Parts: sequence; C-alpha cells; structure tokens
Amino acid sequence: MKAISGRDFTKLLEEKGWELRRTKGSHYIYAKAGNPARISVPIHGNNPLKIGLLRHLMKVAGIDESEL
Repeated sequence: MKAISGRDFTKLLEEKGWELRRTKGSHYIYAKAGNPARISVPIHGNNPLKIGLLRHLMKVAGIDESEL
C-alpha cells in the first residue's frame, strides 16, 4: 500500500464529498451528508499515516486502494 500523509488524505476526502466540520488540535474531523460516520484525520506535518489507521479511514470513507 502506498504511504500517504494526513494532508494528502484530507484532499482525497474532500474530492469524495467529505466536508471539514471542525478541527481539534492536530486532528481534522470530516463528515458527509447522509453518512452517520465521522472521520478524524491526524495532521502531523508531512509524516505518513500509519498503515492500520490508513486502512481503517479508507474503509470508513469508502475509498479503494487504487484511488490513492
């Protein structure tokens, strides 16, 4: 799986229709109309997201690995 930073992942979320609702510290909270899920993405500079967290966020957001 390709390593991706939190900033790059937030751009991908916004392309998929997710909206930034709020920020709390270094975490950006996203939501999508009609979807009860909330996605919290840690933004720590350009450091890549850990692989387990990235897989979980992709599953919740409905993003396929090929879209990275």
